[in-house]
Amino acid sequence: MTDATAQSGAAPRPKSSLIRTDARTAKRNAAEKRFRAYGIAAIGAGLFFLVVLLAAILSNGVTAFQQTFIEVPVYLDPAKLDKNGNRDPEEMAKVSTFGYAPLIQEAVWAHVQERGIETELEGPKAMKELFSASAAAQVRDRVLANPALVGETIDVRILAASRVDGYLKDRVSRDSVARDKNIDAAHLDLVDALRAEGDVVKGFNWDFITGTDASESRPEQAGMGVAMLGSLFMMLTVLILSLPIGVAASIYLEEFAPQNRFTDLIEVNISNLAAVPSIVFGILGLAVFIQFMELPQSAPVVGGLVLTLMTLPTIIISTRAALKAVPPSIRDAALGVGASKMQSVFHHVLPLAMPGILTGTIIGLAQALGETAPLLLIGMVGYIATNYPDGIASGFLDPNSAMPAQIYEWAKRADPAYYERAWGGIIILLVFLFAMNLIAVLLRRKFERRW
Repeated sequence: MTDATAQSGAAPRPKSSLIRTDARTAKRNAAEKRFRAYGIAAIGAGLFFLVVLLAAILSNGVTAFQQTFIEVPVYLDPAKLDKNGNRDPEEMAKVSTFGYAPLIQEAVWAHVQERGIETELEGPKAMKELFSASAAAQVRDRVLANPALVGETIDVRILAASRVDGYLKDRVSRDSVARDKNIDAAHLDLVDALRAEGDVVKGFNWDFITGTDASESRPEQAGMGVAMLGSLFMMLTVLILSLPIGVAASIYLEEFAPQNRFTDLIEVNISNLAAVPSIVFGILGLAVFIQFMELPQSAPVVGGLVLTLMTLPTIIISTRAALKAVPPSIRDAALGVGASKMQSVFHHVLPLAMPGILTGTIIGLAQALGETAPLLLIGMVGYIATNYPDGIASGFLDPNSAMPAQIYEWAKRADPAYYERAWGGIIILLVFLFAMNLIAVLLRRKFERRW
């Protein structure tokens, strides 16, 4: 049998066409469409949950940037504030806030009577639940700053109590005050009447951004200002230590270190440290910096040292990746024209890798800014930041809090007003994180060079 006979007896092959899609191509195209649909669905789900998260944060936290105030004229009785009549601030300072609180109560009661508002409440003492416990200190500070005000009637804008503020923000209802010992329905009726007269108003709460923390009894006075300053000093510590150490270590490992088992061990350990839970660094900081080195507890410098240890692996890995991305031809060209190894690295490779280095550093700082677990271990959640530091040295060494620690502290307090402020603190923290990531993008575009 010849080859021609064998070929003529074989089954004919199916004809294929470039125009008509065969079964295998159709199956492959269908798989690609399904994969594309899965990807779109995953992105859609991610965006959906992101929108839900942002909506929850904004709906719960925006109200923290508003505060209720009571505007009332207060008579500064000389018989109670300056019995000797000398107008000496040192003598007047002996009158504590307990001497000012009755004046505010009497002023509110007199104002209610003057407006002709009918209420079931009786006497000035019943007005105590309407305004914050910090109102007396507010008036006292104003009087001590200007003793000539004693004997006059001044218009003051005092903070309303947290229950009154919550009532106007729909956080407190009339049903809930039935079980509340701090306020009752008669107080809410009076608040409605004073609001109709324009004496109870809501305004932007600058003290929430610039103010200090407060005790459990004064949630309406609490602010993030001191905690923001504590985070600033911590981030300065992290930046001053982690950037030069991380970049120097990366340059040595990537450009100068010999490739042997020792450097391989270092690289593996750096990669492992980047995956260590942050609370482990907190335990390390507690043992080394506080117990062994006896640095002050809750100090921003200790928090900065702990966060530096946590941030270094991230900076080293991102810097090495940026150095590795520079083409070898750049190094060869520099060496070919007579440059030394160090000159080729610092004059040519490092400037080209600078966008990646800056991006990695800022992202590492942004990650450190939002860490809470290490700060729990060094005591930053156990300190109520009620005072601003006196100077730069005290800013680093005096006990303070930080934004994540402050948010955690507010979230665990019982008063619902602190829960609202915790959400507001999250908004401020997200604004800082967004700003840092935006700076990273801008720096990358500014310093990016193409070869």
